[in-house]
Amino acid sequence: MTTPDIRFIAADMDGTLLDPSGNLDPDFFDVFEQLAKRNVLFAAASGRQYYSLQDTFAPIADKMLFVAENGTMVMHQGQELYSNTIERQDITRVIEAARQIDGVHIVLCGKSGAYIESTDPRAHQEIQKYYAKRTQVDDLLSVDDQFIKVALLHFDGTEAKVAPTFNAEFGDSHQVVVSAKIWLDVMDKTASKGAAIEHLQNTMGFSYEQTMSFGDFFNDVEMLQVSGESYAMENAHPEVKQYAKYIAPSNAQSGVLSTIKRLFSLAQ
Repeated sequence: MTTPDIRFIAADMDGTLLDPSGNLDPDFFDVFEQLAKRNVLFAAASGRQYYSLQDTFAPIADKMLFVAENGTMVMHQGQELYSNTIERQDITRVIEAARQIDGVHIVLCGKSGAYIESTDPRAHQEIQKYYAKRTQVDDLLSVDDQFIKVALLHFDGTEAKVAPTFNAEFGDSHQVVVSAKIWLDVMDKTASKGAAIEHLQNTMGFSYEQTMSFGDFFNDVEMLQVSGESYAMENAHPEVKQYAKYIAPSNAQSGVLSTIKRLFSLAQ
């Protein structure tokens, strides 16, 4: 089998690279090193915060490329390569609209960290999974930072409880994406994992054909579309699978790693 001419691999985290319990396969670090020896750059492309991703990949964080916050912030070796911010007046509109929906918990995402005003213990437990650097505040509208995203949490499901309202009010002016069953993100209209990867293609010297990606939910669609070799996970949302060239085994079967090992004939 001929090894594909791939120079860049991006993998979503939750539902994709991580198993159903949210754990990283210990084999990942060996696979990463084998890819690096072949000059293949690997990126974690996630709705998660940059600081959270750093913690997950601590042993190799200085080598990893992070497409964080659904593509609104790209970091490599501690340096910002790309970001896509939201104007403060738009942040105010989004927060005020979110406050009108019963059951919504708001995470205001800035370059320096995440900010929350909810005091609900269950919400805090969920939020800490994705935002390692976070600050409790009395009023999100008083926060001073460069803002890149507003993440909305609703335990009854954002596709039904939040998306209709936000698509109607912000769909034309912003990127509104259901990023997981209980999460929805609001970003600049031009922001996506795909836009971030296109920037990297233009600045780091790899092509569409040399790009491989793996994803499972709606926030991965643009990433799959800008990748010559695109994989939706077997456990992906049914509507997302239509955007991928191939289907990878589920995240419960380490589908990302097994696919990479097979395609690159990596040592087991």
